[in-house]
Amino acid sequence: MIRFALALTGLLLLAEPVLAQDEMPKEAGQEAKPGATAPGGPAPAAPAEEQEPSAPPPGTMVDQPVAILQALDKITARVRRLPIKVGQSAPFGTLTVEVNACRKAPPEDPPESAAFLKITDTEPGEAPKVVFSGWMFASSPALSAMDHPVYDISVVDCTSDASAAETPAQ
Repeated sequence: MIRFALALTGLLLLAEPVLAQDEMPKEAGQEAKPGATAPGGPAPAAPAEEQEPSAPPPGTMVDQPVAILQALDKITARVRRLPIKVGQSAPFGTLTVEVNACRKAPPEDPPESAAFLKITDTEPGEAPKVVFSGWMFASSPALSAMDHPVYDISVVDCTSDASAAETPAQ
């Protein structure tokens, strides 16, 4: 009987703070009613227009205007960096590489760049043929690689630097 009374007293002591609350805790993103405060709690948060803008949620990638690609000619072993602005295309051998989007992870997330590319091969005397269309990732180029017997294209980075010069890779 004494054990039961002690257990019941312990439960009531633990449940007391829960029973003393007037309202349910607010979920993230919900605003408090104007002028309403929890008993003994802090004042309501400032209106949304006075708060600083929040950072994008983790995993959100930011659009960038320039994709830095690396192109390899497997026959001559020629490697070249190709800075291409989003919405534009550039030639490499018989390929035409068009960049439709380029996104980069913010600095606080693990490094990642991804570009949506459309690569067309125009062999002399033949109709142009799309050899790749899709997302390519800098961190794992084999995840969605272009399959071509002569050329290899991979994403190096996405940047806002429009003055990135076309230079041979080191």
